[in-house]
Amino acid sequence: MLDLRIQQHFIDSADLQYQAAEPLAKPVEAGIQALLACVTSGGKVLVAGWGGTAVSAPYFAGLFVGGFERERPELAALALSAEGAAWAALPDDQILARQLRALGHMGDVLLVITATGEEKVLQQAVSAAHEREMTVIALTGKGGGALAKLLRETDVHVCVPHERAARIREVQQLVLHCLCDGVDAQLLGEQEISE
Repeated sequence: MLDLRIQQHFIDSADLQYQAAEPLAKPVEAGIQALLACVTSGGKVLVAGWGGTAVSAPYFAGLFVGGFERERPELAALALSAEGAAWAALPDDQILARQLRALGHMGDVLLVITATGEEKVLQQAVSAAHEREMTVIALTGKGGGALAKLLRETDVHVCVPHERAARIREVQQLVLHCLCDGVDAQLLGEQEISE
């Protein structure tokens, strides 16, 4: 019985990834172009997540700085953090926004990762990025929530078409890999995707 439940997770995940491939291709491509414009003009990528998506921020930043699957020069990326005693004095919804105001500049990109788009702290981060005239790439699910309403025409919204947080995060992980691979392909030339 448990083995069937486990198999169903694999089937559901693969099914969503297959269904999402076509509708997400264009927004992911737009995200790649935004990242490329940022790094080729000397900008940096600031990455933020909250709750269950918080672990994706340093993961992406590490791949972006260190390289995805090919050797290349480092690209500037930094994961914003909510950890540390210094943040205890700030209101929870300002933790990431304050870091953005301190570190973000015109031409930089904020990559924000959320399953729902309802986290006030991430909404405040998007507003702070806009104050700094930064482009926002929002990876969301469930329609994007309140965060999607904050996005501007120049921002990129990659919204996973699903309601379940686990499935959304699985597709977001794939999107993060696509963003890294796409930037590498643009900078280093196409390379055949191997198994």
